[in-house]
Amino acid sequence: MSLNLPNSLAFFRILLAPLMFYILINAQSNFSYVHISWINYFAGLIFVIASVTDFFDGYIARAWDQKTKLGAILDPLADKMLILAAFLGLMMIQRANPWAVYIILVREFFITGFRVVVASEGLNVSASIAGKIKTVFQMIAIGWLVMQWSFSDALLWLSVILTLYSGLEYIITYIKAR
Repeated sequence: MSLNLPNSLAFFRILLAPLMFYILINAQSNFSYVHISWINYFAGLIFVIASVTDFFDGYIARAWDQKTKLGAILDPLADKMLILAAFLGLMMIQRANPWAVYIILVREFFITGFRVVVASEGLNVSASIAGKIKTVFQMIAIGWLVMQWSFSDALLWLSVILTLYSGLEYIITYIKAR
């Protein structure tokens, strides 16, 4: 099975996630001659590039009818790896509240497992608009935290609320589908 463009973009995002994580947690100690703002810019740029590939892989897969089983695995995996790398890295360098990170990551893992179980029952509980909004707010919060901009904590906690809400929406949709 060859990689089509959407799957290649998802795979590229998988490669960018550990690079961003490395930069967040190691760059300041390994490149002490570089001002922290440049490290923030570079980590932020990697995150933006990865986030943009998230949009385009889904758009291209739908628009060009290139949805594949591999893509159905790679895309959510790439999303989770990017969010995990960003939030764990930001928590480790003390820019993100550990409780917020914990809540977000527990929800992400729970819903991922939940969707596998639901799919095994032959039901489809695909991402809702709330799930997409949650992802956008998580990405905005990550960007703000990486850059150390004002209101970062407020955006982080708003993304926690949206994360919990969208998780609850998955469960309610499943209950109604049964």
